[in-house]
Amino acid sequence: MAEPVQPQRRTRSKRSADSRQLILDATLDCLLENGYARTTTLTIQARAGVSRGRLLHHFPSREGLLVAACQHLASTHLAELENWVAASLDARGSDVDRLDRVIDLFWSTFDQRYFWGAIELWTAARTDERLRSTLMPEERRLGTAVRHVIDALFGPTFSSHPRYPMVREMLLTSMRGVAMTYAFDRRDRLSDPHLAIWRSMAYLLLENATPAVVAVPHQKENSHN
Repeated sequence: MAEPVQPQRRTRSKRSADSRQLILDATLDCLLENGYARTTTLTIQARAGVSRGRLLHHFPSREGLLVAACQHLASTHLAELENWVAASLDARGSDVDRLDRVIDLFWSTFDQRYFWGAIELWTAARTDERLRSTLMPEERRLGTAVRHVIDALFGPTFSSHPRYPMVREMLLTSMRGVAMTYAFDRRDRLSDPHLAIWRSMAYLLLENATPAVVAVPHQKENSHN
């Protein structure tokens, strides 16, 4: 009769990594559910189910913990996007198809958990000097990584175009601005009229396709620019 297999004990480093991940996940959950002001290290500790000492070992400050949680999720998502590009986007479709799919995918990232977590932090950082000083260098680092992934999404045909940097920045800032209005005006993101405008602008400025005529949607008095 074979001896029962004894479960392997986790190494100290593995236990540390697991508890760190629990804390990061709990932090983002609290931030999204409760907002910045009501997300404390005590509520995070309770949500993660870790000791006070364990939490402070990984994250000595509340500001560092909140920033780390959003940055970690964003970095993970960026890595997944890069892998998806290599496995899927580069292998199929024409350049025009790619442009449409990239704009759709790019827009979808502005409904991810890390985006709304970042909005909480950006808003709070306006009046919180400690948070601002912690957030700024991490946002700059992440911004560089985001642009690298965006370039990979568009691919060499588009990213080598002389007007591409302008298109990338216009899409990035415009999508971010439109996405923020969804915080208080919940509507169907897939039918947002700006999608057609963004595609048409990209076609025109990148000179890669003849765009269909896109009518600028009529702006109601209570619409959001």
